[in-house]
Amino acid sequence: MRVAVSGTHCSGKSTLIDHFLMAHPDFAHEPEPYTVLQEDYGELFAADPSADDFYRQLEFNLDRLRCYPPSERVIYERCPIDFMAYLLALDDLGIDNQAALLVEQSLDRVQAEIELLDLIVFLPLDGMDSNVMFDAEDQAFRIAVDNWLIDILRSDDLNLFSFCRPMILEVRGSTEKRLLQIESLLESQLGEGKDRG
Repeated sequence: MRVAVSGTHCSGKSTLIDHFLMAHPDFAHEPEPYTVLQEDYGELFAADPSADDFYRQLEFNLDRLRCYPPSERVIYERCPIDFMAYLLALDDLGIDNQAALLVEQSLDRVQAEIELLDLIVFLPLDGMDSNVMFDAEDQAFRIAVDNWLIDILRSDDLNLFSFCRPMILEVRGSTEKRLLQIESLLESQLGEGKDRG
């Protein structure tokens, strides 16, 4: 069972995953690529968002999807669609003129690898239980990423799900409510709620 938690920055992904892992200690955890690349590989990223940085994280995330067989239980903080959304948001806002080209270069591989996931848990901004304050520029970027995630995950605007579409679950409310929504899906669809591990 390979699960990814998707959402724009500061949408509650890490907190939700922490709670999920407490209920499901048998799941491996794949942290956010940004964190792993910095802390474990010593890579440095620019202070301001850039297409090259998000593309590097996309490549790393795609590589990690191949590390687990279908029988393995793992939860990823972010999936390839997150990084496509970040690149597209950079292009929309005119922040980096290389972003659209990198999206084009990535489409085939993302389409091929996304089918390795069984479930994508999406945390839309309109489902947050509380608001976090951001400066205007970062808030615009955050919203642009969220809009692209909605377009891709709900409407398949990039035609990524032509062959094998993973389940997509949108969760809303507090962390506890979001976790219950995941547990309900695991129980009803897969027969493996938290009591069954």
